[in-house]
Amino acid sequence: MIIHVVSAGETLWQIANHYFVPIQEIIQLNGLSNPDQLVIGQSLVIPSPYTTHTVKRGDTLWSIAQQYNVSIQSIISVNHLTNPDLLTPGTQLVIPPVIHIVQPGETLSQIAYQYSTTVQAIAVENGISNPNLIYVGTHLIIPRAKPLIEVNAYTYEKPKEAVQSINAIGHLLTYFSPFAYIIKEDGTLEPPDDQEMIAAANAKNITPMLTLTNLTSTETGSNLSHIILSSAALREKVITNTLQVMQEKGYKVLNIDFEYVLPADRENYTAFLQLAADRLHPYGYLVSSALAPKTSAAQVGTLYEAHDYEAHGKIADFVVLMTYEWGYRLGPPQAISPINEMRKVVEYALTAMPAEKILLGFELYARDWLLPHVKGQEAETFSSQEAVNRAIKYGATIQYDLVAQSPYFRYVDEHGKQHEVWFEDARSAQAKFDMVRHYNLRGISYWALGFPFPQNWVLLNNDFSIKKVSL
Repeated sequence: MIIHVVSAGETLWQIANHYFVPIQEIIQLNGLSNPDQLVIGQSLVIPSPYTTHTVKRGDTLWSIAQQYNVSIQSIISVNHLTNPDLLTPGTQLVIPPVIHIVQPGETLSQIAYQYSTTVQAIAVENGISNPNLIYVGTHLIIPRAKPLIEVNAYTYEKPKEAVQSINAIGHLLTYFSPFAYIIKEDGTLEPPDDQEMIAAANAKNITPMLTLTNLTSTETGSNLSHIILSSAALREKVITNTLQVMQEKGYKVLNIDFEYVLPADRENYTAFLQLAADRLHPYGYLVSSALAPKTSAAQVGTLYEAHDYEAHGKIADFVVLMTYEWGYRLGPPQAISPINEMRKVVEYALTAMPAEKILLGFELYARDWLLPHVKGQEAETFSSQEAVNRAIKYGATIQYDLVAQSPYFRYVDEHGKQHEVWFEDARSAQAKFDMVRHYNLRGISYWALGFPFPQNWVLLNNDFSIKKVSL
């Protein structure tokens, strides 16, 4: 896939002609509701055997060529590089595909083995209907080996909408988690309406994950978690009730999402996680936790202090890093998931736990703030698709923050009020996927389904193979 950024005056017809692809494919991949209207700065995913590489500090043409198993000269040629020794960080290079010319006597099976791929992958990439019939001299595009990762998605959608989401993108999910089972002060659980969701997940070979939380619609849950965590009897009761639900409904993974836990409850929270692992592991269940985005062990604040990265890394089978909400709905406008801040969290996490235990949090929504921002004034939350639609409606130009790797724009509404919108696009999604690959992380966790973002799923499928687990 190639990511194309719309310039002034460009039409979809011109873009399709430039890349020699049908307009309809571009419309479908990007979920364009009005193909005749594009906005300057809008990013589009273009179907192509080529891929792109964003130059990072320290990259050389040799290291890039090695990474993609192509020749240095082919990169120079396709990008028209006049000074191959000078690469600027942030530059996007087009990487040509690996081409194999069929030799006499070769079979597709032999070719697949040579490139560490599969017959099916080559056949799909090249539109081969009969893998047993290939011709000498045929130029075959060899699909790149894709990392195998796990993908989770939370949702707080209503059952019917959640089932629709699962049916649409379930092939790209390892885990699915209805949000959430809320603990009560007496250790009982308040369940979501999850039966239809679990059935839909099972039908798509997705492992249901039960999320247990202390959050309510009105409270951060600090006092509630203190009541539970400070009592050994209540900790046991909560886990007993959780285990019963998992056995009755078919959940296979527990995700503990306790937020704003009081610093004094840190050790008790760790003990609660250990108890969950001790009780659930004998049944073959996995235990995970959701961790606030810390950048050091000494980070202060109620959101952070009780989350012991090292302990969770040892006890849990995996963790979800909640690397979002810098652009908080009640705070000032800024990128919701800035890549520079996410990187700090990941690099700290890697000092406390192995990469194969980390799911990187990825938010799927956009935010619109009124300007000037007034403290406590709530931003509007909606999908990234809606963000692009607003940019089109108000004639805004989409900007891209290279530090945060996030798109944004400003506009003036019908009432003369100024707004600032931060959202996700193909470029920012690709930056997050590149981070997962760079650090060899276990995978990605989405918060949350219900916000349409077609480009994300196209790129996810293009960049990774998604692991399905059987527990």
